[in-house]
Amino acid sequence: MGEKKYTVQDAGPRIEQFLNTVIRLAGFKLNYAVAAGETPHPDFENPDLLVRFSGPDVELLLANKAELLLALEQLTMEAIGMAPEEHSRLCFDANDHRVLRIEELRMSALAAAERVKKTHVPFHFSPMNSRERRILHLALRDQTEVRSESVGEGPIRQVVVVPSDMQTLPEPIRPPRPRPEGPPGRGPGGRGPGAPFRRDRRGGPPGRGRDRDRRRG
Repeated sequence: MGEKKYTVQDAGPRIEQFLNTVIRLAGFKLNYAVAAGETPHPDFENPDLLVRFSGPDVELLLANKAELLLALEQLTMEAIGMAPEEHSRLCFDANDHRVLRIEELRMSALAAAERVKKTHVPFHFSPMNSRERRILHLALRDQTEVRSESVGEGPIRQVVVVPSDMQTLPEPIRPPRPRPEGPPGRGPGGRGPGAPFRRDRRGGPPGRGRDRDRRRG
């Protein structure tokens, strides 16, 4: 990535101002420190700045594959005016999540490459942000029998691993849309889900047999 563009002295106060506001309004019990970037995997990630979180609510940040941590990172980048191509210069971390995630992505990329070599069938990764897509691409840069490409746009942009000689890239896989839910505890026709259609002793719908008896009497 070359020369460092963001420093603790320059960007640190702006990051702190934004994070202090978010943490206070959300009521999180979190501490953090802004420091110069460092990583044990400089080939995959070499940020200018690293923000490390600690405190009782760290597990909230790391739940659901660190969804909240990544969202907070993205919002901070936008708040301090970082261009999309500069997003790799700022990294948020907690409990060494980034180190573990990089290794997970690297191993997943190599496993996908072996699978494509054997089957000659493209392998799609789930949609992910640009930083994690970059890690997958870097993990496969020395492969000769397969290659990685990014397909799709916006929130469905994803990495696909294909045989090196494949000319036409496959379409991105779109996540399934959530099924609409009706009122809780009710199925079609106003009955509860799976409720049996009750019959009386004569085999018809409830009440019909008794009505016939009344008419005959």
